[in-house]
This record gives sequence, structure tokens and C-alpha cells, in this order.
Amino acid sequence: MAKVKLTFFSRLLIVLAITAAAFLGIRWALNNTELGELTGTTDPGSTKVDTKKTDAIRVGVVDWVGYAGGQYFNEGFEPSKASRYSSEYGINVDFQVINDPEASLAAWKKGDLDLHWFTLDAFPTIYESIKDYDPVILFQADWSRGGDAIVVRRGINNVSDLRGKKIAVAERTPSHSFLLWMLDAAGMEQSDVEIVPTADAIQAGEFFKGGQVDAAVTWSPTDEECVRVVPGARILESTRSASNIIADIFFAKRDYVEANRAKLQALYEGWMIGAAEIAESEANKQKAIRILAKGLNYPESDILIDNARHTNHGDNVNFFGLNADYKGVTADALYRRMAMVYADLGYAESTVPSFRNLQYPFLVQETNLSGAMHEAEGQKTFVKVEDSEGKDIEAIATKEVSISFRTGEYLLDDNAKTIIDIQFVEIAKAFGNARIRIEGNTDNVGNRQSNIALSKRRAESVKNYLVSEYDMDPNRFIVTGNGPDKPVADNGTSSGRAQNRRTDFELIRE
Repeated sequence: MAKVKLTFFSRLLIVLAITAAAFLGIRWALNNTELGELTGTTDPGSTKVDTKKTDAIRVGVVDWVGYAGGQYFNEGFEPSKASRYSSEYGINVDFQVINDPEASLAAWKKGDLDLHWFTLDAFPTIYESIKDYDPVILFQADWSRGGDAIVVRRGINNVSDLRGKKIAVAERTPSHSFLLWMLDAAGMEQSDVEIVPTADAIQAGEFFKGGQVDAAVTWSPTDEECVRVVPGARILESTRSASNIIADIFFAKRDYVEANRAKLQALYEGWMIGAAEIAESEANKQKAIRILAKGLNYPESDILIDNARHTNHGDNVNFFGLNADYKGVTADALYRRMAMVYADLGYAESTVPSFRNLQYPFLVQETNLSGAMHEAEGQKTFVKVEDSEGKDIEAIATKEVSISFRTGEYLLDDNAKTIIDIQFVEIAKAFGNARIRIEGNTDNVGNRQSNIALSKRRAESVKNYLVSEYDMDPNRFIVTGNGPDKPVADNGTSSGRAQNRRTDFELIRE
């Protein structure tokens, strides 16, 4: 066989090809294998960032759309040169998805995570396990707006129908908080239903689909699956109406915060800009969906980004009680209520500190973001419904409150106002996107028509108080006077007549 003699030019091409192949192979290994980590080397052309060398802020999250503000501003979940945190603030942020709460909290305690998510409503239930690390709450990331729901079987049309029924719920979680609020809105307690504990909201849905329970508190898209699989099933209520109950917050160890104050200030500011930009345009929202889909390894169709209100800087100012004119739900009020509720149920210690001692509001206080895009969310605007048209709309939950009036009178005295403040105002705020029907009722003493007119005037007085004192939209309310026509007790006894002289507060469907 004749030898083939290579020319100098051919030999040069072969050498260049081998060199290029070796270079590309080494570059790939440095950026995509442990070799790069072991050597502490990354290629200059790579967009990845070595977190061990840059001391990135490591943020523990779950696969929930509510953290999109930060992930959008970071241009992804991993630190990279493309991140606006890197280019605009000179910091690196690493979002680490750990869906097991116990494993995630263990990583935070160990120091493998710097910031950790939780919902403020359920925070009292974990405080005892993390108190030795001196946690402080830094900012709010979102409100759940449809991400959590109660699914029920055929024949359950309102919360009162749940009495005595089996309900699957993951205890000490946002799902549990949501259920407790719903029961309170119907004048019920947890003891009025049978709780079937589950590991998480997904398992609650599985119990429902398997016919083991009458209802389940779950989240999207499991709630939609339950409705499809179980004949006659429906969503009784979701956080789309119960709009100010489940609030995701981030917390960190106090010593870490004080040692990294400037970096965390930058993290918060960028996150709030990201949240505002997502709300500003459909194009930005679609970009956020693509980032979440890639980071969570989900199809874009499964990223239901509108299931959360991505709270901006103005929302955080309100949430931390830094706006004296704000009359909505604050972190302090939400935390205080749920701390007492969970302590009464034995799920939290009665000695949990006040929110004032847990908050670290300085990131919010020292950030200056102005303009319409950074303004807080306003109240929902309701279209007026005539009282005559709204009196028969289906109620989700009815709470009976005894408000005393002098005979023949309809104006509220200070005692009546205090009863409304304690027994209903927090529910009205928490279910901020739900319409409210106020029904006045009397006993059967006196003329029926006069009692009907008087009961409506009394209900009007309650509405007017909520509008004037708490700045609630007057169009949100439907007012009816039932007079003696809807008794709940025997009018033949003085105690029964007293029960019938009541005001019903009803959350009703749009």
C-alpha cells in the first residue's frame, strides 16, 4: 500500500483541529462537570458564575410562581453574568428549589441557604424549631391569588355544609390556615369538621380523588384535576377571593443580615423592580413564565403566574405598617391572629414573639422606588348590584353576629361597633375580593312590615360603618332586611328571640 505524504499545510490543519477539539473539551468540562469546581476555574466565555468564589446569596424556594419577581430580575435561577443583579448591583443570587420543607429548613439551619421562604400565616408553627437561629423577617414576596383552594363533593354548596365532614389538609401549612379562615367566616371551628391529616396539599388532592374524604384543601393545578376526576366536584372557594390570607415572606438569621446588609438591600430592590415590571406589561409576564418554566422544569402551560400577586415595594410598605393611612391587612395583624389560632389548637407555642420583634423592616424603609409601577395594590372595585337583585345570590359562608340595638332604633352604639370590629372586620379584609351581603334580622314581636324596614336600616348602619371607618367600597355590599322571616331559634322564648335579633354577614359569589 502506497504511503500518503501529507503536505505542511495539511499537517497544520490536523494540529489545529486536534487543538481546537481539546480546547472545547476542556472548556465544556470546566463549565459542566465537577472538574471546574475542583480546580476553581471557569471559562471566560461562560455565562455561569462559580457561587463558591462569588459568595452568592442563596435563596431557598419551592416550585411556586410567587417568587417570580426575584427570578425574573435574576434572569433565571442560577447566578450568571446575564443577571441584572450582577450587572446593576454587583451581587450574585442563587435560587435553590427544595420542595421538602424539613430538608429545606435543615439546609437553612446548617448554613447552606441564606434566605428561606415561608408563609407568614403558618410561621408561628415553625418558630419553636428555628428560634435558636434568631430569625428575622425581611420582606413579602406575594399574596396567593387562586393558588390555594377547597374542593368539595357534590351536595356541599357552602362552608356550613362541611359540618361533620372529612377534610384532607396538610396541617400547619398555608392550606390549614385557609381552611381555618373559611370556617371562621361561617361561624365554625375546626372541631366542627373531621380533619384528615396529609403530608402535603398534593396528597390531600389524592385522598379526595380516591374517595377517602368529602373535601380537600389543595393547590393549583391539583384542584382542577380533582374537579375533572371526581363527578360533581367543585371548587368551593379559593384564594382568588380570599385574597389576603396567605402571604409568602422571606427570613434570614439576624447575624447574616447584619453582616450582609448592603447585599440584601440590593436583593430586595431588584426583586421589587422585577415584581413591578412583571405587572407592567404582558411581554414581561411572558418572559417571567419562560424563566420559571426553565428553572422549575415545567411546561410553560403549567406556570399559572396569575395565581399570585407579586407584591411590589408599595405593597411591602403597607404590609410592614409603614403607611399610616393604610387600612388593609398588615403583617402584624395577620401574624398576631394566626399565632393565637395555632396556639389555641396546640400547633404553636403561646410564647412566640410578637411580629414587632421578628420584623427587620429596614430593607423596606431604606428603599426609594417611586412612580406608578411601584404603587401599592388598590382595593378591588366592585360594580354595584341592586339589593333586590343580590338578595338571592348564593352564599359561600354565613357568620351570625349578635349586635344589640335599642327597641325601634337602628344606629350603632360603641359596643356594637366593637363587636363588628372583633367578629367581622378581619374577615372582610382577608376576603378582600369577595362581595359581602349584610342581612338584618328581628324577632317576631311587633308588625312584620315594620320589622322588615327596621332590620334593613340596621343592616345599612353596619354597611355605612364599614365604609366610613375602614374605607371599604360601598358597591361591595348588598343589604337586605329579613325582619322576622329567617329565625334561627324559637321566638317563643326570650333567649330564642335574642338569637333572632342578629346581623348575618355573608360572603357571596360574584
